[in-house]
Parts: sequence; C-alpha cells; structure tokens
Amino acid sequence: MAFVTKEKLFSRKWFYSYSLILVGSFIMATGFVFFISPYKLVPGGVYGIGIVLYHLTEGLIPVGLTGLAFNIPLTIIGIRVLGPRFGVKTVVGFVLASVFIDGLTYFWGNQPLVEDEALLSSIFGGILIGFGLGLIFKAKASSGGSSIMAMLATKYTRVPVGQTLMIIDSIIVLVGLVAFRQWDIPLYSWIVIFITGKVIDVTMEGMSYEKTVFIISDRYQEISDKILHDLKRGGTLIEGKGMYNQAEKKIIFVNVSRRELSILTEYVNEIDPKAFLTVIEASEILGHGFKSLEGKVVDEH
Repeated sequence: MAFVTKEKLFSRKWFYSYSLILVGSFIMATGFVFFISPYKLVPGGVYGIGIVLYHLTEGLIPVGLTGLAFNIPLTIIGIRVLGPRFGVKTVVGFVLASVFIDGLTYFWGNQPLVEDEALLSSIFGGILIGFGLGLIFKAKASSGGSSIMAMLATKYTRVPVGQTLMIIDSIIVLVGLVAFRQWDIPLYSWIVIFITGKVIDVTMEGMSYEKTVFIISDRYQEISDKILHDLKRGGTLIEGKGMYNQAEKKIIFVNVSRRELSILTEYVNEIDPKAFLTVIEASEILGHGFKSLEGKVVDEH
C-alpha cells in the first residue's frame, strides 16, 4: 500500500490528483453529516469514534476534530514504523475530510436529510462515503485512520491487512453498541461498511459487464472460427490434458461482452452440445477491443 507518488507541482497530473482528493473528501463528508452521524451510526474508522464522542458529549467534541486528533499521531507513527508510505496527499485528504465534516455540521446541524429512515440513510450514506473514498484512493492517497492501525497491527501480528481492518472496524462498531445501547446501531453500521466497500471497488475499477469464458471441446477449431469471424473477437488456445483419460485437450480462452456471451453460447451449443464452458465475471479487461491499457494508466496518473 505505497501511496506515495511523485508529481510535478501544478502539472496536469497534480491538479487531477488534488481535485479528486478535494471532491472525494467533500462527498465523503456529506455522507457522514447528512446520513450517518444523525442516526448515531458507527461505520468503523476514526470518524466512527468521532461520532460516538460527538453524541456522548452532545456536540462538544466535533467529529472531524476527533478524526484529525487520531489521524495526525497515527500518520506520524506509521511513517516511523512503516516508512514513508503516507505522502502529502494522504495528509491533505484527512485534513480536508475533517474540515468538511465539521464545516457542514456547523451549517447544517445534526439533523438527518431524511427523517425516520435509518435504513435508507445507511444505504445512501454508505454510497457517498464509498464514492468519496474511491476518488481519494484513485488519487493514490489514503484515508488514514483505521487503515494505518491495520498496517501497524499486521507488521507485528502477520495477520493480513484486510482481516485486521475488518477486526478494528468491527470493534469500533461494537463501541457504538456499548455507548448508545441500541442493537439497531451496529446492524445498520455493518450495512454501511458493506456498501462502502462495494462502492469503493466500483469507483476504482468501474462497472464491468465483460465475461471471461473457457471452452473445452473436441471441435475447438470450428468454435474458434465462429469467434474470429462472426463475433470478431480474438482468443487464445491453451494446451490441456484431461484428468480422467489423460487425453490431450485444447482450451479456448476468450473475453466477450454480456451480449456476445449469449451469442457465443448459442454457437457452441450448435457446434458441440457436449462442450464444457466456464464463465467468469471479469472485473476489468484491458487491451485491444476493450478498455485501452494506455488509457487506464493515464487515468490513474
């Protein structure tokens, strides 16, 4: 998770990265202020702790200030223990997020955007927080907070970062249960955490409708011709061997769109009804005929 990148000051890449951080921090803040904090939901992280303290002190300790108070020492400790993984952009990200959260709270107050709709607020709050974090991650920045704690814990426990992060966030969610003594709070909070994670993935990787298909058939040549000439797609023939009879096999590897999958399935059924197909969801396909690999690299930089 080395987020430190070198960009020329005031270059196009510099403006692009910091624009993502600015917009992402603001969107994340709206998720907390309009949907999450008013219902006392605690979706992990330092801002989850901030929400607990904010409500326990009846607004005396701001959510953003608590996040800042945790993030600054955590970042310093992270740099000392893990090395310079946390660049200026990470610091800018969590400072902006804290300022936006407290600024919006000052002007908006602690009223939910939608009254008496905790579930709806959990869903939309998770979407906004996930989208905002996804934009920050696309800028090669980090959210700080519990992610730094997870990396520090992993260094000494050898437990994977992902699992450690889940444990830390779950503990923070349970802190909300103890503090507010309402069972619905952790349940809604876990919904927020789940949705946030899914939206982060979609934001960073995009929505993909492509499929990866493996086809095993003795009539592979005819199927290959259909793919090449009718679908206008390329593919790869992989050498294989059957486990039962050790017979030599040709495996067709091809990437197609969702619409093309239906056509390909019909082709294969016409040519060889006994063929074996494996269809896999492809989160992202880069290369000729799909999204440009060069374009992907340019977008990320």
